[in-house]
Amino acid sequence: MAVRVFLVDDHAVFRSGVRAELSRETDIDIVGEAGGVAEAVAGIDANRPDVVLLDVHMPDGGGVAVLTRIAPGPVCLALSVSDAAEDVIAVIRAGARGYVTKTISGAELADGIRRVAGGDAVFSPRLAGFVLDSFTGRSPVPEPPLDPELDSLTPRELEVLRLLARGYTYREIAESLFISVKTVETHASNVLRKTQQSNRNALTRWAHRRRIE
Repeated sequence: MAVRVFLVDDHAVFRSGVRAELSRETDIDIVGEAGGVAEAVAGIDANRPDVVLLDVHMPDGGGVAVLTRIAPGPVCLALSVSDAAEDVIAVIRAGARGYVTKTISGAELADGIRRVAGGDAVFSPRLAGFVLDSFTGRSPVPEPPLDPELDSLTPRELEVLRLLARGYTYREIAESLFISVKTVETHASNVLRKTQQSNRNALTRWAHRRRIE
C-alpha cells in the first residue's frame, strides 16, 4: 500500500515542487496540503495520513503548533530551510520523528518518508547530533539572551538573514526559499532596518557576533 502523505508549507510554489518530485514515486500518495496551522490541523485530522511533511516556520505558529494540535496517529517529518539546533530540538520535543532540510533531493525525501513511516528516525547529516547532545544533557541548547533587534525579525526574515550570513546571493536565497528575488530584496531591506545595520557586510558581522550561521 502507498504511504499517505500530507504536506504543510506556507509557500505554494514549494508545495508544488514537492508534489512534482514525489509524484514519481509509485508508493507515495499526497492526500492533502495546507499553507497554515489551522488549515493543516483540520486537513490532517480529516485525511488521517501516514506521514506529515511539516514546515518549521510559518506565520501563524509553525510546525510546533501543528504538532501540539493534531490528533495522534500520523508520523511527522520536519522539512525546513533552517538547520539551527534550536529549531531541530523544538520540533523533536514536540513529537516529530525526524528533521531534514530543504536542500534534500527528491529521492532522499522519498526515502525519508518511507523510513519514518516504517518507524525509523530520519535526520539530515549533522542534525542528529543536536538531538543526541540535547537529550543526553551533554550540550543542551541554552536559552537565548534577550535581543530586541533579533526578536523583531519574522521567521522568514530570520531565514533570509541566516542565508545572507552564509554568503548566499539574493538569487541563491530566492531559489533556496522558493520565492522571488524581489521578495528577498524586500526581506533583506527589512532586516537591515530592524537590525539598524547600514549594509550587507555590517549585517553579516552583526549576525556572526550572534552566532547566526
